[in-house]
Amino acid sequence: MQIRLASDGELQILVGSDTIKDQSYIDPVVMSPPLDDKSQSCSSRKYFIWTIGIVLAAGLIVGFIILLIKTLPHHHHRPQSLPDNVTLALDRAMLQSNKYTIALSKALMFFNAQKSGKLPKNTNVSWRGNSGLDDGKSDPSSIGRDLVGGYYDAGDAIKFNFPQSFAMTMLSWSVIEYSAKYEAAGELNHIKDVIKWGTDYLLKTFNSSADTIDRLVIQVGSGDTAGGSIPNDHYCWMRPEDINYEQPVAECHRCSDLAAEMAAALAAASIVFKDNKAYSRKLVHGAKALFKFSRHQRGKYSTGTEAAVFYDSSSYWDEFVWGGAWMYYATGNSSYLSLATNMKMAAHAGAFREGPGSGVLSWDNKLPGAQLLLTRLRLFLAPGYPFEEGLRTFHNQTCMYMCSFLPSFKRFNRTHGGLIQLNNGKPQPLQFVVNAAFLATLFGDYLDATDTPGWYCGPNFYPISVLRTFAKTQIDYVLGKNPRKMSYLVGFGSHYPKQVHHRGASIPNNKVKYSCKGGWKWRDSSKPNPNTIVGAMVAGPDRHDGFHDKRTNYNYTEPTIAGNAGLVAALVALSAGKNTQIDKNTMFSAVTPMFPLPPPPPAALKR
Repeated sequence: MQIRLASDGELQILVGSDTIKDQSYIDPVVMSPPLDDKSQSCSSRKYFIWTIGIVLAAGLIVGFIILLIKTLPHHHHRPQSLPDNVTLALDRAMLQSNKYTIALSKALMFFNAQKSGKLPKNTNVSWRGNSGLDDGKSDPSSIGRDLVGGYYDAGDAIKFNFPQSFAMTMLSWSVIEYSAKYEAAGELNHIKDVIKWGTDYLLKTFNSSADTIDRLVIQVGSGDTAGGSIPNDHYCWMRPEDINYEQPVAECHRCSDLAAEMAAALAAASIVFKDNKAYSRKLVHGAKALFKFSRHQRGKYSTGTEAAVFYDSSSYWDEFVWGGAWMYYATGNSSYLSLATNMKMAAHAGAFREGPGSGVLSWDNKLPGAQLLLTRLRLFLAPGYPFEEGLRTFHNQTCMYMCSFLPSFKRFNRTHGGLIQLNNGKPQPLQFVVNAAFLATLFGDYLDATDTPGWYCGPNFYPISVLRTFAKTQIDYVLGKNPRKMSYLVGFGSHYPKQVHHRGASIPNNKVKYSCKGGWKWRDSSKPNPNTIVGAMVAGPDRHDGFHDKRTNYNYTEPTIAGNAGLVAALVALSAGKNTQIDKNTMFSAVTPMFPLPPPPPAALKR
């Protein structure tokens, strides 16, 4: 097909060998003298024919172009806006390059290695198997009877409910604040499974269907360290799967600290599982019974028990504040808030006295965590009277804690490599460091979410960036940025502890059942563990940055679930992502408005 202008002024369209010569072309630029009526009529007819010709030609051209487009090969270009699933995949790919996210995934795997009971198929720890399937059954007087499940505390096969409850509370807190980051990292379902495994077990350790209880389980298993030869979890060195000696159950009738901590764990988890209404209600019901028991039957759980050797509680007042705060968030009942913000309670918990452990969050001292948790309420909801005095005090105390983490204040010593000595140079420092890193990052995120650029330490103002810097330097130390270039997170990097103090990891999974004493050769071996316990954060270096990778020295090489819970919380807080903000609202999902709601508008008038 060709289109051309002929010499006589006509527009010609050639298709094949035929010529369509029916349209006249009038050059609009050439001006002609005035035409008579007849000439104007002819001219109008020519315009009409010309217009029809143009439309016909344009139609043929468009059709030809469409034919070319359909027959020629296509080149696909990336769209300007990607689908949501593609965007999420790209976000996850970006996160995978983030060292904190990589470390987070590994740290969560440690909990899979610590599971007791009948293991799920997706446990991802090939050298672990079912264990503790008779827990509670050997003691007919036990309230539990079925105490299968839960987590082994460390490198042994004992289930200590006090640190285990604290670990579940910390993990739940991190999910409530950073669920979007967990989801972006592909770990949200994983950590929810980890928490539920723990809370399912805790519900078995007391009569969770009752409104009032009179006792609960302290621990399952025995770790007598008196040096006797009776088979137990410290005399024997056996894989949990091979244990053939009795695992006794210890109970308590006056254990305010343990009960309040367990209440905190169930209350926090009820917020995590708020979309599973039946399970969330079950958790809240159990938490109420536990907290009531803790208030009515006063006493320390570790008094006169074997637990005092391993996890001796200093007091129960900090658990009252901590548990009361979580009970308020889980129920919206302001009586819990009144208790948690009572200044006499805070004074008993040590809020106004200086001591070696003041301002340091741990499985034994919940006050720093409780005060930050309640500072959150003041920053976001500002409930005012009658809670303002207590909340303001806790806010000020939290600011002081944050100041103490800064090098310029010299509240705590640091090693030459930069590790803050929150436990004043004593062994096993990392569990305290990771908790502080979590609190510092979270406080900074609270300030950021309220458009507050920083906080005051005396007359000096500090931007929130210094909080994140502190947290990063400490977590980076854990991950290998230290004088020994040692990653204290097993499986992260290429240089990490190979002789972790852990029975299951140190004995080959070779279908051989080693006896109580038969496992000693694996305990005393100088060879690396045959099984890598990925994600375990070991106890850590000494105050001189020294570290001995020796299985028998638990002060260096033993991991714990309480320590790993703090690490997981710190890692998710520091991890990057598309949504770096905290979740402001989920924490308050059960909290009712502090002030009366405005009345509804009047009904429409009916005519």
